[in-house]
Amino acid sequence: MDSAPTGEAPRVALVDLARSLAPLLPDIHARLDHLAADGAFTLGSELEAFERDFAAFCGVEHCVGVSNGTDALRLALLAMDVGAGDEVVTAANTFIGTVEAIAMTGARPVLVDIDPATGAMDPRLVAAAVGPVTRVVIPVHLYGRPAPVAEIAAACGGRPIVVLEDAAQAHGAMLAGRRIGSLGKAAAFSFYPTKNLGALGDGGAVVTDDAALAEAVRALRHHQGSSGDRRAPTRVACTARLDTLQAGILRLKLPHLERWNEQRRAAAARYRVALDGLALELPPHDPRDGRHVYHLFVVAVERRDELAAALDRDGVATGIHYPRPVHREPGWEWLGYREGDFPAAESAAARVLSLPLFPGITDAEVNRVAGALRRHLERADPA
Repeated sequence: MDSAPTGEAPRVALVDLARSLAPLLPDIHARLDHLAADGAFTLGSELEAFERDFAAFCGVEHCVGVSNGTDALRLALLAMDVGAGDEVVTAANTFIGTVEAIAMTGARPVLVDIDPATGAMDPRLVAAAVGPVTRVVIPVHLYGRPAPVAEIAAACGGRPIVVLEDAAQAHGAMLAGRRIGSLGKAAAFSFYPTKNLGALGDGGAVVTDDAALAEAVRALRHHQGSSGDRRAPTRVACTARLDTLQAGILRLKLPHLERWNEQRRAAAARYRVALDGLALELPPHDPRDGRHVYHLFVVAVERRDELAAALDRDGVATGIHYPRPVHREPGWEWLGYREGDFPAAESAAARVLSLPLFPGITDAEVNRVAGALRRHLERADPA
């Protein structure tokens, strides 16, 4: 897959945050000036306003802003009293933060292979993974495509197992007429800058209809919280707040999320047309009764690393999400899994390649990426 340099043509970024933010910069500066003058940098009315707005957007009663997506999962699990001796089931191809959050509670992550047709946890394999000490199952809405939450919950066979959505990549996605984030007992979101709804730094949230669970997360994020008696904690808490500056920025950006998601979907549709007929697998389409929000546009291709290097030489950035399934990550051997235990996740990890996609990406950029892919793939397979 040799390639020639493209001269002075600008690189096509995997994500261009500056371009996406440019139209909002005057409003961002004004909001930051206001918050700086107000002087309330943790908790307070701005955070509460964002929490109300995001809860309403997700179609739930409560939102609790926290420090990042991993802490959102961790604090939600702790609020459910998950800990040592418990098991939590999740997908083998998730971001490592999902299982880190489980392990930090003292519980044991139990992995399930994916359905190659969807890239999500395979509901047909869940029943064999749950057991007498399974407390929670975490479906992961990977890349912005809704996981089959109802089927996964049904596969638990009526056991009292809680569904906690990992919605870190799925802000605004839909399934069966409902927002992702409203399908389980609770959901965890990340507001890392590259997310569909991103802060100017780290951030996260837990959303739920359960008032007691929301109050427990509020206490856990702030040393038992202002409403609790800090002298007599019932759980070991921490500092894991969403700060006021980030809440203010997220509140400003939230009204634009639907438009940005539609831009992502439009770019994905252009990719599908431009890449049709090539020797690669396109991402799964929208699920039935659902809406994919394309946090990432991920194809699957043989000789992935060679292709990524060729595209880089052509000025096209790519990413790999993720290069190894969880059980093959260094440091996670203690889970007891071996190579070959999750063949679908292992196959995906060897072939996935994320292409440039972000709000504001131009047709010309999509065409340039597609043209480079077509050139290299047709050269590699001239038949």
